Amino acid sequence: MSVNIKKKYTSFLIQYGSILILFFLFKHKTITTTKKPEEKLIAKASLVEIPKDITEIKAPVIKVEKIEEDLSDDMGDYDISEEIAKTIKETASTGKADRYFEAIGRRKTAVARVRLFTKGDKEFIVNNKPYLQYFQTIEDQESAVSSMKKMKCLDKFRITVVVKGGGHTAQAQAVRHGTARVLVDFNNNFRKRLRKAGFLTRDPRMRERKKFGLKRARKSPQWAKR
Repeated sequence: MSVNIKKKYTSFLIQYGSILILFFLFKHKTITTTKKPEEKLIAKASLVEIPKDITEIKAPVIKVEKIEEDLSDDMGDYDISEEIAKTIKETASTGKADRYFEAIGRRKTAVARVRLFTKGDKEFIVNNKPYLQYFQTIEDQESAVSSMKKMKCLDKFRITVVVKGGGHTAQAQAVRHGTARVLVDFNNNFRKRLRKAGFLTRDPRMRERKKFGLKRARKSPQWAKR
């Protein structure tokens, strides 16, 4: 064994031994210095000053703020009837005879002009016919009066509608849109409930026009190579 190898071996032993000694010392120090959780609690408790008189201890005051929620969406039948009666009374005090509220509803190419009367016979007329007679299918009948049924006021007003253009389904949805708008015009508190139901949203979907060279808007004739 040469001298150089002996020197390298001894230096390696010294370094490795010193590392082991430091590791054991650090580990022993951490074990001895760590306190038990009971000792920590006792140390913290000793820092708190206990008053001599127990009456000096005051309980913390918790402020509870009242959260006012918008309950317009959860209006019951009685609340809606009360709102309608209040609005009718206010409109009657203006002194205008046979006053009505008017709004326009649209869907595709159908346009419905809706008028709401607070006086007169409580009926729903579409193009001088009762809505049950004008709309033949149950789906269209329910769609036309869904805004009124949502606010539970179908039998509380006289509604006259003049609707033009489009098909029977588009006309029914245009009537629904117009009645929702006229109810908001009558009482603005109905807006949130009708908006949540989607009756105030104008549906922008339309039938796409036919293009030249094509059979329809997108459909093309069959392609032949020869």
